[in-house]
Amino acid sequence: MSAVTDAVRVAPPGNPVGQSIRDSLVVAKRNLIRMARIPEVVIFGLIQPIMFVVLFSYVFGGSMDIAGSTSPEVYREFLMAGIFAQTVTFATAGAGAGIAEDMHKGLIDRFRSLPMARGAVLTGRTLADLVQTALTLLVLAVVALLVGWRTHTSAGEVLGAFALLLLTGYAFTWIGAVIGLSVRTPEAATSGGLVWLFPVTFVSNAFVDSGNMTPWLRHIADWNPFSATVQACRELFGNPGVSTSDAWPMQHAVWASLIYSVLIIAFFRTLAVRKYRSAAT
Repeated sequence: MSAVTDAVRVAPPGNPVGQSIRDSLVVAKRNLIRMARIPEVVIFGLIQPIMFVVLFSYVFGGSMDIAGSTSPEVYREFLMAGIFAQTVTFATAGAGAGIAEDMHKGLIDRFRSLPMARGAVLTGRTLADLVQTALTLLVLAVVALLVGWRTHTSAGEVLGAFALLLLTGYAFTWIGAVIGLSVRTPEAATSGGLVWLFPVTFVSNAFVDSGNMTPWLRHIADWNPFSATVQACRELFGNPGVSTSDAWPMQHAVWASLIYSVLIIAFFRTLAVRKYRSAAT
């Protein structure tokens, strides 16, 4: 904590944007150092998505009809975009719990006494979570390759898909930040973060073809922001499962994913900063 205090206090004066960036990077560095000192948090964060890859690939592979095929190999390629997207969105629960813990321990009160930008604490936290999410995606991609997942497009398109995933994950961490600032304990933040994530990720095209759902449920799935990212990644990876839906997000998945993510960040970051300011006054 003293390192953060000293770094913020000696930060040279400048315009508000520059100060906000510097302060955010200081807080992000603080959280990354903390993560490095508690490696079990990162390790446990890696175990869950790896389990999903293995279980879904070998338990459901061969029983799902994807593009007229029940081949396990086809389902694995169909599945991975959903697993990647689920992994980045589930990081929301960890972000919310981390912010709730800082609130519970009184860390927010310490930051309040420092001459730093108000939104820097939250921005730094979400940036640190983004780094952890990127590491998780890297390890998950290696595991996916080992179980038979392949891409069939250019390197630029593949990197674009992972960039979309990170943007979506970053957007959802701001929802976690709002939850973390709205509850009293880290346990409540974890529970609150998971309650809404399950319907968002499962009422989607992540694990099954939404075309097989009842009409009203398919409509919800097709307009789900999570589904847009999954569909965009399938297109950019060249994996099976291209949607036949007439819904705009499914026909323009990459743009839909970008627009959804930007809107989520704009709305929930504003809400989170307001909650932080009211909590720190």
